[in-house]
Amino acid sequence: MTSVLDLVDAHVAYGPFKALFGVDLSIDMGEAVALLGANGAGKSTVARVVSGLVPLSEGRLVLNGDDMTGAAAWRIRRAGVLQVPEGRGIFGSLSVEENLTIGLLMEPRARRRELLREAFDRFELLAERRSQRAGTLSGGQQRLLALAVALIDPPTLLVADELSLGLAPGILDEIYASLAELKRQGTSLLIIEQQTERALDMADRAVVLSRGLVAYDGEPSDAVAVAGAMLGPASS
Repeated sequence: MTSVLDLVDAHVAYGPFKALFGVDLSIDMGEAVALLGANGAGKSTVARVVSGLVPLSEGRLVLNGDDMTGAAAWRIRRAGVLQVPEGRGIFGSLSVEENLTIGLLMEPRARRRELLREAFDRFELLAERRSQRAGTLSGGQQRLLALAVALIDPPTLLVADELSLGLAPGILDEIYASLAELKRQGTSLLIIEQQTERALDMADRAVVLSRGLVAYDGEPSDAVAVAGAMLGPASS
């Protein structure tokens, strides 16, 4: 398999405080990996490193075979990595439709209309709010919009950080159906999720972090017991 991500011997420090201690993480093309661990184990730090939002103190970040260590976030995005963060991840001052079209400005007008129609057919809730300012949507609706943006121009690797926080079950079902569709289209997934069963049901592989170290990397079916033993306090 071809790797879309290779994080090699990754160390991260926030000033004098170390968050990652030599993390190795790889994701193959089309693979979904669930990243588990106690609060503060380093999961969101890994997501930020992969997205170019936090620099490595030591180690390497390799995307699609290219060394991207130290690259700016916009270069990471251009390389095919998109993070849907815990929270909104959309332009609140723009309408729903404007958020969906902002990445399609170079497409011919007919193609833009086609992609928009597909997006609104897929997400009827967003179609009903196409002219609404995105910042006035509920938190779950905003995360649904962020995924709709990802689907309209699918990335090579989607980093999903705690998408379930505060969501109603119906919206969460729709979000995970969207993730499954992305995976079917060939997008690789890095899923950080407090609802462990949701992440593991979709995952091909699970990685468990403990205090900034990889404690497990293997079959999802064996990850629950490992993660369950690490619910105490950990590093950031």
